[in-house]
Amino acid sequence: MTERKPPGVDFETWADLQIREAAERGEFSNLPGFGKPLPGLDRPYDDMWWVKEKMRRENLSFLPPSLVLRKEAEDAHAAALGARSEREVRSILAAINEKIAAGLRRPPPGPPLNLTLFDVEDVVRAWRDEREQKGERDGQGEPAV
Repeated sequence: MTERKPPGVDFETWADLQIREAAERGEFSNLPGFGKPLPGLDRPYDDMWWVKEKMRRENLSFLPPSLVLRKEAEDAHAAALGARSEREVRSILAAINEKIAAGLRRPPPGPPLNLTLFDVEDVVRAWRDEREQKGERDGQGEPAV
């Protein structure tokens, strides 16, 4: 649509003509998603749909920093309980405890942090108990500890 609109021709008519001619030339045939239904068409309309879609596509978060840290702590605890060795458990907890300590020294913006440092020995004990119940062993045939 690089041509200028001729004088005296209604803009809508001129635009429709340009689109029809481009379609006849097949310029719309190989576009991504051609012939496929529009995603999310059955969902209720949301003014911020495009922002939410971009955030989902780019794996962005809109949570305040304090809630992000809470989620990290929750994920770290789950990862520690699922770790393959005691060393890995301690490493995961040391990393998240460092972040929590920084958050307690200088609270991040958002809702209250409501976190305390993980008691490493308690989590290691829970990790060991879970392993014993499952009868898991490490790579050398010894109980995973």
